[in-house]
Amino acid sequence: MEKMASTGLSGRQAQAARNDELILAAARAVFTADPGAPISAVAERAGVGISALYRRYQSKEELLRQLSLDGLRRYIAIVEEALADEGDPWNVFARFMQRALDADTNSLTLRLAGTFTPTAELWQEGDRAARLTTELIARTKSAGCLRAGIEVGDLSLLFEQLAAVEVGDGARTSQLRHRYLALLLEALRNTDGDPLPGPAPRWEEISARFAPS
Repeated sequence: MEKMASTGLSGRQAQAARNDELILAAARAVFTADPGAPISAVAERAGVGISALYRRYQSKEELLRQLSLDGLRRYIAIVEEALADEGDPWNVFARFMQRALDADTNSLTLRLAGTFTPTAELWQEGDRAARLTTELIARTKSAGCLRAGIEVGDLSLLFEQLAAVEVGDGARTSQLRHRYLALLLEALRNTDGDPLPGPAPRWEEISARFAPS
């Protein structure tokens, strides 16, 4: 009997996890297309009842927070993987840029910044992402294969510019984003380039956009 009960509980937990994945994927698609969309649009796209969604997220704001937290953690995992890679420094950095682009977490920043009140956990994870990215940049610079003057704020805004490339068709959008990333990587690797005009954006300037408007 205990085994059956345990199996039943495991099944319910697995179903809840699957529902949550469906909800977050649907929320990402719905809110990057239209940040003002109602939460019911998420339930419809995810194929779950609105009551099931509200049992997991009591408000649209709570869902937006979780969506942003999920995106941050995806990005952090990509940076951590790059930092753990002891291969050629430039190849590691280029793969990091490609993987971060494909994760598309910066589309969330473009669409959702300022539309909800971040939690302390979100601020902490944002700071962690910035610290890890700074570490990766410093390591790549010390290897002599990243342009001087590049800082974490530069990468944040470059990723957002790439995320703004959108032509409707998903495959073509991805192709174009990688086309422009290839150009950016050439510029980032140009260690003999002229000094860049003005200072890099401060992290305070980047993060301030998340304060509710």
